[in-house]
Amino acid sequence: MSESETGHDNPSAEDFARGQGVRVGVLTSGGDAQGMNAAVRAVVRTALVMGATPLSILEGWQGAVDNSIHEMGWSDVSSILNQGGTVIGTARSADFREYEGRLVAAENLIRHGIDKLVVIGGDGSLTGTNQFRNEWSQLLTDLVEAGRISHEEAAAHPYLAVVGLVGSIDNDLVGSDMTIGADSALHRIVEAIDALTSTAASHQRTFVVEVMGRHCGYLALMSAVAGGCDYVLIPERPPGEGWEEEMCNVLTQGREAGRRESIVLVAEGAQTRSGDRITAADVAGILKDRMDVDARVTILGHVQRGGTPSAYDRWMPTLLGYAAVQTVLEQGSDDGAVILGVRHNRIARLDLVTAVSDTRNVATLIEQGSYDEAVAARGRSFTEMLKINSLLSAPPSQAPRATGKRIAILHAGGLAPGMNTAARAAVRLGLARGYTMLGVRGGFPGLIDGAVDELSWDDVEGWAFAGGAELGTRRTEPSLEQFYAIGRSIETQQIDGLMIIGGVDAYMSGYELVSQRDRYPAFRIPIVLVPASIDNNLPGSELSIGADTAVNNAVWALDRIKESAAASRRCFVAEAMGRKCGYLAFMSGLAAGAELVYLNEDGVDLDTIASDAAIMRASFEAGRRLFLVVRNEEVSELLTMDFMARAFEEEGGGLFDVRQSAIGHLQQGGSPTPFDRLLATRLVSHALDEICREIGDETSAALYVGMAANSLSSRPIERMLDDFDVADRRPKYQWWLGLKPAAQVVSLPGAGLLGPIPIMDA
Repeated sequence: MSESETGHDNPSAEDFARGQGVRVGVLTSGGDAQGMNAAVRAVVRTALVMGATPLSILEGWQGAVDNSIHEMGWSDVSSILNQGGTVIGTARSADFREYEGRLVAAENLIRHGIDKLVVIGGDGSLTGTNQFRNEWSQLLTDLVEAGRISHEEAAAHPYLAVVGLVGSIDNDLVGSDMTIGADSALHRIVEAIDALTSTAASHQRTFVVEVMGRHCGYLALMSAVAGGCDYVLIPERPPGEGWEEEMCNVLTQGREAGRRESIVLVAEGAQTRSGDRITAADVAGILKDRMDVDARVTILGHVQRGGTPSAYDRWMPTLLGYAAVQTVLEQGSDDGAVILGVRHNRIARLDLVTAVSDTRNVATLIEQGSYDEAVAARGRSFTEMLKINSLLSAPPSQAPRATGKRIAILHAGGLAPGMNTAARAAVRLGLARGYTMLGVRGGFPGLIDGAVDELSWDDVEGWAFAGGAELGTRRTEPSLEQFYAIGRSIETQQIDGLMIIGGVDAYMSGYELVSQRDRYPAFRIPIVLVPASIDNNLPGSELSIGADTAVNNAVWALDRIKESAAASRRCFVAEAMGRKCGYLAFMSGLAAGAELVYLNEDGVDLDTIASDAAIMRASFEAGRRLFLVVRNEEVSELLTMDFMARAFEEEGGGLFDVRQSAIGHLQQGGSPTPFDRLLATRLVSHALDEICREIGDETSAALYVGMAANSLSSRPIERMLDDFDVADRRPKYQWWLGLKPAAQVVSLPGAGLLGPIPIMDA
């Protein structure tokens, strides 16, 4: 894979003038997926800013056949970010499957001057689109010969440029980490599992839940890990002979270990190795026959596709739509059709034919019994989660622990949703490795006071979806005078390895402990720092546990704020947490559709506020009814939220009123999102691997782990300050700052254009 984030493959800002006079069509086809509206909105607004004319093709390819094609303006895609489905409609077109239907579609596109398309759909829609593109020359020839278009019209549109975006809740596109709608579907499923868990535990019941995933087990597997389910059945890894007995044993062991409920998750495409389908009803029948358990069946169905999209399915499709216009305007007659997917939180350019072929090949691999190859095709995280899930779901054997080593888990710093998930995963994965797992209650003060308990498998039952931190956390960093007491406690508690989960205070505490190793031999144990901070401001990891939940909480609050202004002409100034790191403000503003976002990284002055106030007034004079401003809480010490609100209201002169709201600790609360549960599980598993590798050595390494470019990484704590700006409490490099051009373009008419966002060649 080559990466062209700063190379010549990306156009400069001056290249965007090529959109002048171009007409760009956008359509959604096949099954709907949450986040399609965000992509459509971005395509329309980016095209307008680049000087092109966007046109929507309603009801998918059927709209092209029926000539349901309309020009789009800026306000046509207002207030759709938080809507599920697709406002321009979708359908599976039987007419388009026939050559005559495609001939009519080509004629209608020519009539509207469209020869550049952004198509949002599944692999079937994109396959049909590529066939249409390959036939374009022949279609034009036939239309000219039939007198349906002129030679001049055909010559003006000699080729069809196509960029595909995959909208699929199954997350089944090979080569892309995520597809539009998958994260929102995970939200729906995990919310249902959490709800079922509480009612099942009340009555000590067993539930069998069926989720979507005809050829892809992503939703089932990730929901099982995030929801703490007992057993999961997926297409890529059909169960072997005797699986029924194995499933019953796992459920029995869970109950004996203290579980009050049992949940089995079944992907709709699950089958045996002989090819016989396994349904939720089949599983319930097996449990009845073999365990005399009256299991309740819940089939989630299309609820997984519906509802408000998650924050991720707002900001990532926005970036995809922006990049799609950037890409389709570049395409020449010799370029192949491409799909834009997601790799390592960046936009990735994939060859359409190859990506679709590789995706469809997974089903072939399953039919051939090549299960390892099918799993590998799903990617590294899928493979990791298969292994991790089996360790998390089944209690370890009661055999004596083999290692005799004791690993302690400690939280430090501010609360981050997902800390409980991380602690649970650490305990269960550690026990599975044969270690004694210890929980330190109350951070470093608790360690000094000896508040250390041995944790069993059932002690952490239910922690996966609980907010807060059962072990407690403190923001205090140990002082030099406390190091001796910490060392004595490590020796007294016979701690052989220490996992510190937390934010900046945790990281700086870990750094100080390591720096004191020469004075305190007790600190010469494996020490691993795991990033958990809603601010997402920790070195060595592009994403921290809790940040995704905080963004979703902030977006929920901003949605409510926008709704409260529906009957008035109002500007809202909202303040997000994050101290001097603007990640929360930027991502929540992008996902909520804020017109302006102020970041500490950019700074703000009186001239900027005056200029923005003038833009705000002009937009209200042009008919705007709502204007949303999001600011990073420490963007400026003097230019406070109250000052900004007063300045905007003064400029408004009664044309609109101004309200202000600090979102506050709402961002830290609630149940962690599926993403944060999965991230916590992967990071902790990696951290345990590092501790296991070092435990027992006289000069054990001290590391901070993270997720960078979708890969798990480890770096020496001694070198941490190379990556970290201590004064501003944020990493020296922040990947998300490269996304600012897209946010500026789609938010406010006339806001200007900074340039392209990075696109990787995969």
